[in-house]
Formats: sequence, structure tokens, C-alpha cells
Amino acid sequence: MTSRPDSTYRLQITSSFTLDEAAGVTGYLHRLGADWAYLSPLLAATEGSGHGYDVVDHSRIDESRGGASGLTAFSAAARAHGLGILVDIVPNHVGVAAPRQNPWWWDVLRLGRGSAHAVAFDIDWERGQGKVRLPMLGDAPAEVVERGEISVDRTPAPDAPDGTLSYFEHVLPLAPGTGARSDDLSALLDAQHYDLRHWEDQNDGLNYRRFFAVSDLAAIRVELPDVFTQSHQEIVRWIREGLADGIRVDHPDGLDDPEGYLERLADATGGAYTLIEKILEHGEQLPSWWRTDGTTGYDALGEIDRVLVDPSGVDELTALDARLRAESGLPVAQDWADLIHDTKRAMADGLLQSEVRRLVRDLPFGIFGAADAFAELLACFPVYRSYLPAGREHLRHAVEEARRRRPDLASPIAELEPLLADPTLPVARRFQQTSGAIMAKGVEDTAFYRYTRLGTLTEVGGDPSVASLTTPQFHAAQQSRLAAWPCSMTTLSTHDTKRSEDVRARLAVLAELPERWGEVLDELRGIASTGHGPLDNLLWQAAVGAWPISSERLLEYARKAAREAGESTGWQHPDAGFEKGLEKIAEAAHGAAKKVVEGFVAEIAGHGWSNSLSAKLLQLTAPGVPDVYQGSELWDLSLVDPDNRRPVDFAQRERMLTDLDAAVAAGDLPAIDDKGAAKLLVTSRALRLRRDHPELFTVYRPETVAGSAAAHAIAASRGGVTTVATRLPVALERRGGWGETMLMRSELPSVDVLTGRRFGGGPVRLAELLEHYPVALLQDVR
Repeated sequence: MTSRPDSTYRLQITSSFTLDEAAGVTGYLHRLGADWAYLSPLLAATEGSGHGYDVVDHSRIDESRGGASGLTAFSAAARAHGLGILVDIVPNHVGVAAPRQNPWWWDVLRLGRGSAHAVAFDIDWERGQGKVRLPMLGDAPAEVVERGEISVDRTPAPDAPDGTLSYFEHVLPLAPGTGARSDDLSALLDAQHYDLRHWEDQNDGLNYRRFFAVSDLAAIRVELPDVFTQSHQEIVRWIREGLADGIRVDHPDGLDDPEGYLERLADATGGAYTLIEKILEHGEQLPSWWRTDGTTGYDALGEIDRVLVDPSGVDELTALDARLRAESGLPVAQDWADLIHDTKRAMADGLLQSEVRRLVRDLPFGIFGAADAFAELLACFPVYRSYLPAGREHLRHAVEEARRRRPDLASPIAELEPLLADPTLPVARRFQQTSGAIMAKGVEDTAFYRYTRLGTLTEVGGDPSVASLTTPQFHAAQQSRLAAWPCSMTTLSTHDTKRSEDVRARLAVLAELPERWGEVLDELRGIASTGHGPLDNLLWQAAVGAWPISSERLLEYARKAAREAGESTGWQHPDAGFEKGLEKIAEAAHGAAKKVVEGFVAEIAGHGWSNSLSAKLLQLTAPGVPDVYQGSELWDLSLVDPDNRRPVDFAQRERMLTDLDAAVAAGDLPAIDDKGAAKLLVTSRALRLRRDHPELFTVYRPETVAGSAAAHAIAASRGGVTTVATRLPVALERRGGWGETMLMRSELPSVDVLTGRRFGGGPVRLAELLEHYPVALLQDVR
């Protein structure tokens, strides 16, 4: 087994697809060409969790996902087929939605600061007057008590000797010595180590650190050696006993000291392959001194997407957006930098106000106007976080931008700057943890749903103000990855992407047909509209990009998108009247608008497939470790979670791969159609070649394409193989195809791994090379 993978295949392990069931697909993964299996979180999570990121017990594998025996069985099956194993872990937070399921949290609620586990949680006890604030009530506490909605059960239990109290589905322990008190419920509540509060108090009154704005996920302090050891003992065992080979670290930016954490993890695992879910802003570099093999690949995703986007079309889509905004009574101008400043500021003043207030309380001395200044600095911070003492330039940028936008805050900002630059101060460390949460909620979860001109641009880690890359820029990015992070993951789809790779590939066609899209959108809005033009654009793009999509799936997406955007409705206070418009669009997609949608999809689907195959081959053969998200070896037209976590039919894929191998052996190549066999061909051949012949993928050298259509080709040599892909297929078709455009080649003959066709040495006409598919994978024949 190699210590570093050549590729990975992500599997979502759930109660309906357990480790035992996953063991049954390891043979298929090997035949597909995957080198390692990549598993979603395995530790015990909140009952019914579909994702596993809400861990409740670090000491055991989730029984509903297969338990310890399931991992043993999966590991044995993987080894039998030559697969390595990468496992996703969650060091930043734990699930507390069901307190009784989390022994640490339950103990803290029962014993308060006297709990042995109290130190594990980042709780501001002074802010809560010695209690943990729990914002779970539907009304003020006194009114909830008066209505009799809280009940008490004084029956002793092993984990609750004094009994429990219940509020609907919420069950909490009674503190020692309080169970036998009088029936005065208010007095009983006052005696507990937690403070029940109205649910809206989470915005400004919470006193424990959490994951982003999710109060059901409480952060833990893995920077403390004992907490690290206790929370990683089972994970380290997997590595030491050979049950797993590598680790993917979720959300390291939430940690107090990501660098120190990675050092401890590397020491504990003997330097096992480790990736981090680190989102890099455009131009930002991963800290070179960290003990990690790289990121989970959103940086590569952005590069591949953007080399396939027509920049001139994006300008026209921006003009369309301006028209839609004007028609909807919205400000016409929408600068990306201003938009994300405002959405981040809204988060600092709203959902994440508790975190800002904690920063103020961490100051070594009082500063007048500190809360306002903190919120403005967070809104102006250009990246997810800095890693002091490195990253002072990001703080300097935020200070200068905050002063420009808010000159009235110059004095408190000047006082804060030296404090936030000092890594020895708690306030500086907490600011680094907070800036990432503000960025994630303000940009990914809000601005991405407001900046709707082209869905391809608003993907995790993407900067919509950088709409496209030239081919030379793309090549430079790949050369940089090979030089700096050759074992970093590359990806196109994940459980966190807003749209799957094939939806984005289809939507990229809109940048080549902006006028046509404007006409179609007008027709669709005439049939069903929310009255909010940019949101209509987003939703009808979703329908077109994911078609065929059911009304139920489209409505689920529409509600999430509209509430995340937070302009006309929201999560905390949904506007039922406005959301009727969402229902009308979802219904119309399979009603009055169906003919229009299907007609337009028929116009662009072929070009979308071309983009998909190009993107896939580029990803699978470029520097880095390519990951295939479960099921995406066929066309995958999924939207944001939970849509992208739907069950995968592996039996169908295994049958298709068997049939494909037999057909190709007989000289029968699959057509590019809605069955997806063409994508399966590209995926399997590229993965197999990369796994079986890694020596062919040692360099990255841009290849020369000469001729009138040269701008439509992306070609690069990896040492013994050359990847050729097509970009901007609509414009290529309009110009009449490749003509005499040539791929300049050495005198070595080659074979196209995808089609089996052989080519002699010297230049190759792209019209001939790309006769069957918009991509080719040429292996040198020596």
C-alpha cells in the first residue's frame, strides 16, 4: 500500500449505506480504477444524522453506520482489492442537539463547571453567570413554565441520579441535590447549571463557541493535550492498527491553533497522509510550514470551472442581472466586494453577534466602540483567517478597508489593531477563529445566493469577481500545484458543493449563450415568478442545470436558496406569502413551463456534456490527487445538500462498467448521451491509467496547439500521457469546428486510451483526434 494515494473515491457512510454495505462495493471501486476509498465521518453521531459531522461520542464508531465490526469488515474488503482508506474526522465541534447522546455535554449540563469535561468546551462561564445558556425555548422562560410545557421526571437513572426535565423533545439532567426540591418549577430551573432561554437568544446571548451559527454544534478545545488525546484515541487507533491510512480534517480554521493541531496529529499518526478542508481565497497560499499534504481541492475546482467559462458572456449576464434588478426595484449596481462586505457585516450584527460580543469580553481593557469596530474588521477581512504571526498583511488590509468604509471608527480600530496582531492574546486567537465563521456565513451561505448571474461562479472557495481563467493561467496553476502540493486533493463535486460538477458544466454554457438565456428566462418568468428577478434567475438556472428534476427537489432547493439569501424570506422568520412564489416555480417546472425548460435543455445539454467530460478529464489527470464523489462517474445532476447526499445505485454502475468494458473490447464506443456511459469511460480509463502507471504522471508541461481554433483546446503532457480537452464548445461549433488546428506532438507514436485509436508521430489534427469525444488521453508508445 502506498503512503499517498493516486486517487480517491468518496463514500457517504450512513444508516442506509453502512460500512458493511460499503465493503460490498470495494471490488467495483477497484475495477473503476480508484486507488483509495474516502469515507465520511464514522464516529458516533446524533441519532438520525445523515452526514456524521455532529459527533456525540469520540470513543466509538457509530453503530448505525456499522460500528467497529463494520470498519473491520470494510478495511478487510478494501485491502483485498488493493484499496487504501482515507477517513473524514471532525476535531472542531460535537453535536449537542440531543444532550443525552453526548456524554461529555450531558455531564457538563448536570455538573456545570465541576464536570471533568467542562474544560473541553469553550464556554464563557462569567457571561452566563456560571451557567451554560441553552437557547431552545419557543417563548420567554416564564411563559413556557406558565403553559406547563416543561415537565420533570425525578426517577433516578445511571446518567441522571436526580432525574431529568423535558421540554418537548429536549431532555436535560437535573443537577445533584435539586431533584427532590419543591414543585416550584421556576426555583428548580434556577438551581440548574444551564439557563434555558428563547431560541432567538442564540444570536446575541450564547456563551459557548459553536460551529458557524449552528447552536447544536458546540466547539471543543482540542488545543488542550488531554482533550486532543481523548477525542482522537479511536481515530489514532484506526491508523496504528491499519484500519485506515489517512485522515481528512474537517474545518481546521475553527481551531485555536491549526498548525499546532496538525503537528500533534502527525506525531500521533506517524505522519499519515493528511488533508485539510481549507478554503483558499483567490491568490491565497496554503501555509507551507503546516504538516499536511494539502487541501480537499476547492482551489482546483475553481480553476477547472473557470477555464471553461466565456468571460465576454459573463459581462452580458451581468447586464441581464442589472435589468432584472431594476425590474424588481432593487439597486442596479452590485459590486461583489461591496456585496460580501454587507452580507458579512449583517452576520456580525445578527446571527453571529454572540461571537462578536465574546471578542469584546476577551479584550484586556475596555475600548469604546469595540463591538462596532470588531464587526467592521470582520466584514473587511479578505480571507477566512490568518495564522499569527503569519498573515499580518490580512489584518492590515482589513484595518485600511474598515477605516475607508467607516472613518468614524478610526479610533477603536487603531486600538484594536496591535491587540489583534499579538498571537499571545486570547482576543487575537479568537478573532482568527471568528473571521472564518463570518466569511462562511456571509459569503458561502448568503452572498452566493444573491449573486445569481451565473451559478458556475458561486461555488465553495470561488471568487465570482474572477469569472474565468485563460488557458495559460490554468496551466500556471497546475504547474504551481505540482511544485508545491503534489499530493493535495483535487475535486469537482463534494457533499458541500452548491451544485454538482455536471450542473455547473451545463450552466457554463449560459456564458456562451447569454442573449438566448435572457429570452428563455423572460419566457419562464412570464409563466411563474417570485417577483424577485435575480432569485428567479437562480431558481430557473437550477431547474435547467439539474433537469430532469422533480418538483419536490426543486422546491426544497428553492426554499433553501431563498432563505439563505435572506432578502425576501429567511430561516428564522420565513415569509409564507413570498414562499408561495417558490411553490409556483416548482409546480410550473413540471406544468406550464415544462415545454420551455425541456426545449432549452435540449439546446444546451450536448455542450454541457462536452464541458463535463473536459472538466472530468482535466481533474483526473492534472497534478494532485483526484477525488470522485460518489456516483459522479455517471452524469450527476445534483444541487446543494441534502440533494447531493441522495443514495447511489452502485449495482447499476457496476453493471454499466461491465457492459462498457465488454463493448470497448469489441470496438463499440459509447455515445455521449443521457445514459452517462461516456463519462464512465473517461473516469474509468483515466483512473486506471493513473493508478497502474503513476510513472506517466510526473511532470506538467503545456502542449502547443496551432491553428485558428487553438483557443478552444487545453492540452498538457504529464510525462508519458497527454490530456486534450475542449473549451467553449458553442463558439467552436459556430466557427465550423477544428478545421486544420493541430496538436503539436513529438515523433513518438501514441494511443488514445479512451478510444483505443493509434496515432503516428508528429502533429495530430484535432478534428481527427476529437472525432468521437471532446477529450482525448494520449499515451506515448515507446
